[in-house]
Amino acid sequence: MLGEIIAVGDELTSGRIVNSTSYFAASHLFAAGHKIAHMATVGDEAGKIGTALLLALGRADFVVVTGGLGSTSDDITVEAVAEALDRPQTFYPEIFAKIKECKAFAKMPSMEKMAWLPSGAEVLKPGEKMAGFMLRYEEKPIFFLPGVPNQMRELMLDRVLPRLATWKGSSLSLVRQQIYKVFGLGEAEINTLLAPLEEQGDAVRIGYYPMADEVHVSLTVRGETSREAEALFLSNEEKVRAALVEGLYGEGADTMASVTGALLSKAKLRLGLAESCTGGLMAHEITGVAGSSDYFTGSVVAYANEVKEGVLGVQQQTLVDHGAVSEETAREMARGARKVLGADLAVSITGIAGPTGGTAEKPVGTVCFSLVTPDSQQEYTFHFSGKRPLVQAKAATMGLDLVRRYLLEHG
Repeated sequence: MLGEIIAVGDELTSGRIVNSTSYFAASHLFAAGHKIAHMATVGDEAGKIGTALLLALGRADFVVVTGGLGSTSDDITVEAVAEALDRPQTFYPEIFAKIKECKAFAKMPSMEKMAWLPSGAEVLKPGEKMAGFMLRYEEKPIFFLPGVPNQMRELMLDRVLPRLATWKGSSLSLVRQQIYKVFGLGEAEINTLLAPLEEQGDAVRIGYYPMADEVHVSLTVRGETSREAEALFLSNEEKVRAALVEGLYGEGADTMASVTGALLSKAKLRLGLAESCTGGLMAHEITGVAGSSDYFTGSVVAYANEVKEGVLGVQQQTLVDHGAVSEETAREMARGARKVLGADLAVSITGIAGPTGGTAEKPVGTVCFSLVTPDSQQEYTFHFSGKRPLVQAKAATMGLDLVRRYLLEHG
């Protein structure tokens, strides 16, 4: 079925809050075999809400509207819909009874507003204390869901998707989709590698999504039967993996930190860090993964040269001769971190994140690394583009990727 999504709220149009509800709805509807032709974000203005809804109904088989169902004065979705569809508001005593059961709301007159819905509304979860209803308009379902993310997600999964699956006239193709995560290859380079897969028509679609320091690639296939969809997916997945090779580090919910951590855990090795320009960002990424204490010893944030010398044992002459941003300094930082932190492997990062501090010889974005292992040590220099936060993010991810590639090679 062809659907549209409308998100309502000034907090969305002003950018104060990220519109996560539309993303959630679109991804789950698409995975269920529906097509989303349009997604709109509308402020708290009755006329604009009504216009957006009528436009959607004129070109879609169903519509999902999120937000504006609360009790405050700026929650006007119900009023706007009642006006646009000529469905006068009707009092629902059973909803009001549920509201009064909650002591926090019982003495708030404004809460009665939530018991008034457009005539013909079907409450999605009558026994629950949450907003959400459905209207039928010319045999098309319109789902009105709360803007509160956890409530919206619950209703989408428990009510919207099951109803659409059995809706009269519904004809769903079977969809398989996977997200592949790539680091070290640019979007254009990846596009060139996967271009041959895009020649298969609508049955196979490739999407490219730059995500700060990496690129996410989506593979989506459609089939009329589960066997057809599965065969088409497996054939194309094999081609995606073969084209991206080592640049492909994970898929789905994987992160560079979780993938690298799993390899460290499997190898029974512990990692230590010495960070300068990243200021502990690499350690932050690692410790964001549950269970990282099994393979991560710690990080020395050696921002000042005095700390590089006093804690990590970097020689003063090394700093004088080569500078803080150099492979020579990175080498001694990594050696010191491995010793101080009692780690099997150690990575050091030292660079110029900007926006100032660069020179003709070492421009902003220059970052030096060293990876020391039980049997080797290697230095690397990279030149990252972007503003300070992006340079730092790329450097932290590169540090993890160096460990990942080492473990894959020596695993």
